[in-house]
Amino acid sequence: MPQETKSHLDADQPTLEGWIPPLATDAEVRDALEKAFDYRGDVTLTLKDGQQIEGYVFDRQCTGPTLAACIIRLFPKDSDQKLVIPYNQIAAVAFTGRDTAAGKSFQTWIKKYWENKNTSQAR
Repeated sequence: MPQETKSHLDADQPTLEGWIPPLATDAEVRDALEKAFDYRGDVTLTLKDGQQIEGYVFDRQCTGPTLAACIIRLFPKDSDQKLVIPYNQIAAVAFTGRDTAAGKSFQTWIKKYWENKNTSQAR
């Protein structure tokens, strides 16, 4: 499966920073971990055994019918190793790291570009 690129967040939700999504259903787990992949900051995963892992999600694979068949891959904040964690071992997700791309949407760039262009032409 080819590496996918991170997509942009919805305009209605400019950042996920600080969000702790509910994980009551399989659909909520899948949605939260898809958003964790799109997030440009660290997340904190709480596993069902109580262990907490903070790190950057760089890949996920969820094509199977059950959560046990889906995995998330991340770089832990305090280690050089890559971890692979099955979705069914995750009890909670928290978007704890700073979103390095917050406020840097293409629309924001266009607005600043035209503001700068108009300012420089007014001189």
